[in-house]
Amino acid sequence: MSTGDQILLGAGAKRVYLDPRYANRHGLIAGATGTGKTITLQVMAESFSRIGVPVFVSDIKGDLSGIARPGSAHPKIDERVQKIGIPDFHFAPAPTVFWDLFGVQGHPVRATVSDMGPLLLARLLDLNDTQEGILTVAFEFADDEGLLLLDMNDLRTTLQYIGDNAKLFTSQYGNVSKPSIGAILRRLLVIEREGGDKFFGEPAMDLHDMIRTRPDGSGQVNVLAADQLMSSPRVYSTFLLWLLSELFEDLPEVGDAEKPRFVFFFDEAHLLFKDAPKALLEKVEQVVRLIRSKGVGVYFVTQNPLDVPESVLGQLGNRVQHALRAFTPKDQKAVRSAAQTFRANPELDTATAITQLGVGEALVSVLEQGGVPSVVERTLLSPPASHIGAITPGERRSIINAGPLAGRYDNPIDRESAHELLRQRAEKASAQAQAREASAPEGARGRAGSRRQSVGEAFIKSLARTIGSQIGRQLMRGVLGSMKR
Repeated sequence: MSTGDQILLGAGAKRVYLDPRYANRHGLIAGATGTGKTITLQVMAESFSRIGVPVFVSDIKGDLSGIARPGSAHPKIDERVQKIGIPDFHFAPAPTVFWDLFGVQGHPVRATVSDMGPLLLARLLDLNDTQEGILTVAFEFADDEGLLLLDMNDLRTTLQYIGDNAKLFTSQYGNVSKPSIGAILRRLLVIEREGGDKFFGEPAMDLHDMIRTRPDGSGQVNVLAADQLMSSPRVYSTFLLWLLSELFEDLPEVGDAEKPRFVFFFDEAHLLFKDAPKALLEKVEQVVRLIRSKGVGVYFVTQNPLDVPESVLGQLGNRVQHALRAFTPKDQKAVRSAAQTFRANPELDTATAITQLGVGEALVSVLEQGGVPSVVERTLLSPPASHIGAITPGERRSIINAGPLAGRYDNPIDRESAHELLRQRAEKASAQAQAREASAPEGARGRAGSRRQSVGEAFIKSLARTIGSQIGRQLMRGVLGSMKR
C-alpha cells in the first residue's frame, strides 16, 4: 500500500515504509512455501504501480492474475487494515498486461536468435565450453555473411552448413567439430519439444511496451504467465535473464532518481543460479550491480536467501524475510545464515523470530536515509488492494483484448532471413550448375565434374543437403504427430 510516494509494507513496533528513492538498490523476498511470498510480491507490485512505476512479475501458480481485478471486503483483511492503521485503504485493480511465451494466456513474447546471443543461448541449450565456442562461430559467420538469425530454422541451417564444411572454417574461425555440431542440433530439438522455439521469431518484443504508464499516471504491471513455462525451468530462467540483460543494454543512464523507472521481480530465483557456469554468474552479478544506474530495481523471490550467491545477495538492500523451517541441521544453518544478513535489532532475536513468523508476517529491513539498512523489524504486512487469487479465463481474455497492446504481437511474422536466403542461393546455384553442365561439350562434362570443389560449390551443395533434410524432418514430424507439440 502506498502513502504518498512512500510504500507502506506493514507495521510492527512501528510502520515500515519502502522509500522509492532507494528501491533501485534491489531487494529480496524469501520464505518457505505457503508463508505469503506471493501476497507480498502482489502488494509491492501494485504499490509501485500506484506511484507511477511500471513492474514486471512472473505468475508461477496463476495466483497473481488477480492483480488485474479489485479486491473485496473480508474480515481478515479488515482486521489487518485496522491493526496496521492504513489510511484511506480502498480496493482497486492495477493496470495489467498479460504476457505468455506460448501466446495462450497473454500476448506472445518473442526475441530473435540474434537478440539472445551465444552466451544465453548456450545456457538455454545446456552446452559445454566447446559447443558454446561453435555456437559463437555460427553467430560470427552469420554476421560476416549478412545473414539474419531470427528463428530456430535460421540457426539450424547455419549450423548444418558449418558442420558439413568444417574444414573450410578452420583458417578463419578455428577448429569445428562435426560431433559437437550434432550435439547442438540435438539440443535444439529438445528445446523445441519443450516449447522453447516459440520464443524465437518476430515480431520481437519492444521493451518500451513494458515500461509504460497509463493516462492516470499509474505504472503498467506486466504479468508473465509462467505456470506452463515452469515445466521447462531452463527456458524460464534464461528468458528472464535475457529480459534483464536487454533492460541493461537498452536503457540510458539516469542515476539516482526519486523513484525507479522500472521494477523487475525475479520469482523462483534459485533456477537462475542452479548449475550456472561461472561466466554466466559473473554476467548476472555485473548486470545487478550496474542496472540500478538505469533506474531499474531487481527483486529476487526465492525460498531461502542462500539460493542467491553471496556476490549478488550483498547487493540486495531491501529485504522481506518470511518464515523458514528449522527441522534439520541444514535448515537450522540456513536460518542462522538468513538472520546474519540483517542489521541486528537489540529488541529482537532474529534467528528465533524467523521460525515463529505466521502467514502474512515477515522480518523486514529497508534502506533509509543515505542508503543505510534499517534495523530488522518483525512486521505484519499490508494486504493487497487487488483480488487475492486467480481471475477467470474469460476475465483474462477481456483484459487482453481491451488492452493497449491488443493485436500488436499476436500474429507471427516470417520475413526473409538466413534460412530463406540460403535456400534461395542453393536453388539459384543449382540451376546455374545444371545449365553449365547441359551446355558443356559432351566429352568435357565428366572432366568438369571431376575437378576439386570450390568453397562456394561446397557451400551450395551443403545447403542443398541441409534444406532437403529439414523438409524431410518436417514431413516426418507431421506424419508421426507425437514429435509435434
